[in-house]
Formats: sequence, structure tokens, C-alpha cells
Amino acid sequence: MFVSYSFRNEAGYKAIAMLLATALLLWMVGAQFIGKQAQAANITTFSDTLSDSAPSTVSNHTIVFTMPNGMTTGQTFTLDFDASFGNIASIIEDDVDILVGGSSSSTAAAAGAATWGVAISDPTITFTTPTDGGVASGTEITIRVGTHAVTSGTGANQITNPAATTTSYTIDINSTGGTSQDSGQTRVAILDQVLVTAEVQTTFDFVVNGTPAGFTIPGVATTTDATTNSATLPFGVLAADTSKTLAHQLNVTTNAANGFVVTVEQSQDLQSSTGAIIDSFTDGTYLDTPAAWTAPGDNIAQDNTWGHWGLTSDDDDYSGTNDRWVAASTTPRIIFTHASSSDGVTNDIGSTTIGYQIQITPLQEAGNDYNTTLTYIATPTF
Repeated sequence: MFVSYSFRNEAGYKAIAMLLATALLLWMVGAQFIGKQAQAANITTFSDTLSDSAPSTVSNHTIVFTMPNGMTTGQTFTLDFDASFGNIASIIEDDVDILVGGSSSSTAAAAGAATWGVAISDPTITFTTPTDGGVASGTEITIRVGTHAVTSGTGANQITNPAATTTSYTIDINSTGGTSQDSGQTRVAILDQVLVTAEVQTTFDFVVNGTPAGFTIPGVATTTDATTNSATLPFGVLAADTSKTLAHQLNVTTNAANGFVVTVEQSQDLQSSTGAIIDSFTDGTYLDTPAAWTAPGDNIAQDNTWGHWGLTSDDDDYSGTNDRWVAASTTPRIIFTHASSSDGVTNDIGSTTIGYQIQITPLQEAGNDYNTTLTYIATPTF
């Protein structure tokens, strides 16, 4: 009985001693250790957006993350790039911006009042909080590295992407040090550029349209005297000392990148079968520079003053002002131009009006078959 009793009491004392020792150990060490672990946290909403994801290409980095625990004055965090990224050694403080809670912050080589310290040591960039404040918990931080970093400088240098495209690459916070409590990792994928191809077929439509009698040529003092069609300009019987006007409307539709040019030329002078000529404006001088219309000179000694004809264009590129005329000529005249695509409708872009005017004196030789052939040539430039 005595031996059994003593054995039970000895086992009980040992159990009590063990419990006391464990409690004391937890109180001295374990509780503090557990407390430290509870304060650490992972970075949240961590991303890195590249301006160019092509391999071996320089790129800007826009890095955004949230620190659950924030930072106190004098604390640091490191931004650690995968060793496959290049050119980090050329990055300087002016190539780096930091925004805290959406607001830009000043940076310098060393931290100061309201100024973050930025130190670069390939492949790591270390940030130190300003000497007069930290970062509140749950604050979003944005870091810009590259030419888009302008808050503290000019942003002249960029990081070079890895050459391989078979994997993604890490960007870490606090993997190489840093005294802040939060850490995390994100990845970026380096991808071959995608060549996108397409074809737009060329289009070009040129139409000559007739106009009705009484048609108003924009900017010209008189309306048309007869109906025309795309193939004829029927002036009919001409009365001395009275001008007569007809018109064509030109329409161009094209997707030519450099637009088009339209010219007109006559096959010969406006001549009858007897050899008589209604000369070109003015008085047979074949005027090249657009000028106001004038009546023929009517000099009995000069048959080229007995009648003349000419043309005008509503296109603003033609003369800069309306109601200006040039000679019809066997040399092509530019009468309509545009420098890009046209719709066939809009005036000065896809549409214009060409006016033709004749005026004779009583001296102009008789003839019922004065004629010439006009040729319009429209040339696109793709």
C-alpha cells in the first residue's frame, strides 16, 4: 500500500512541474513569437503593367500594390526585379516616381522631409519613407519606373525586358530586405509581338455630270444658259457682245491616301471647218493665271480679238477666289484637287463645278460647226 501511494504522488508532481515549465516557456518566448507572426502580412492587389511586353524591348513599369500594415518613419521596402530584366543599373532616381494614396510624392537619393529616399542597386530599388511621416495601413502605392516618371525628374531611362518568352518573371517586395512588415510577389509575362495584317482595296470613281439651264455656278456672276450632259457642251447660236455660260459638275470618290488631281485639255482651238477660230481667253493670249472675265477686244486689225472662250472652277485650290477664268488649252489645266480621301459629294473635297464661257464680237467669222473635244483626266495618288 505504501509503495503504490508513493508512486502516484511522484507521477503527479512530475506532471505539475511539466505544465509549469511549459507555461513559463510560452510566456517568455512563445507569445512574443506568435505576436510577431500575426503582424506580418502579404501585399495585396499587387500588379505591374508594362508599356511594351515584347522580349528584349525597353519598357515602362507601372507597379501598384496595397500595404496592409503601412510603414512608419524611417522604414524601407525593396522592389526586387527578376535577374532576367536588364538595364536596371542605368536607372536613376529621376526615372522613379512614387504615388501614395494617389498623390505624387517627391523623391531624392536620400529621404528627407516630405521626400522619399530612392536607391538603386541592380536588380533592386529601395524606398525609404520621408523623415517626417510614414504610410497608413491599407494605403495604395503606385511606383512608376521609366520615361513616364516625371514628378521628380525627366524619366529618361527604361528597364529592358527579358529575352525569353517561355515563362513569366517575378517582381517582389521585400524579398531582399526592407524593414517594413509586408511582402509580396507579382509576375509579368513577356510575349512576342503580334503582327496584325489587313488589306483595304483601292477605290476610285470619277464622274462627269451635266447641269440644267439656269444652274448657278458657285461664285460666278451668271447662271448657265443651256442644259449640258457628260458628253456635250452645246453653246448653240452665239449672239455678239453677249457671253454664254455652260457647266459640268465633277465628282470624285476615292480612298487614295494622297488624294487626286483632275485636269482638262482641249484637242484643238475652238475652230470651224473654214479654219475660223474662237480664240482662247483672253484675246488669244492663252491666259494661265486665273483672272476676272473680260470681253473680247474687237480690234478689226486683230482677228484674235473677235471672240474668245475660257473656263473656271469652283475648287478653292483653283484660284483662291471665285469667278476667275483661264484659257482653254491643249496643255492640261488643273481644275480640281484634294490631298486625301474624298466622298464624291462634299464641295472642294469630292465635288466641284467647272464653268465654260464664250463671248464674241460682231467681227467673229460665221460658222455653224465650231468645235473642239475636251478631255478630263483624273489621277489618284495612293
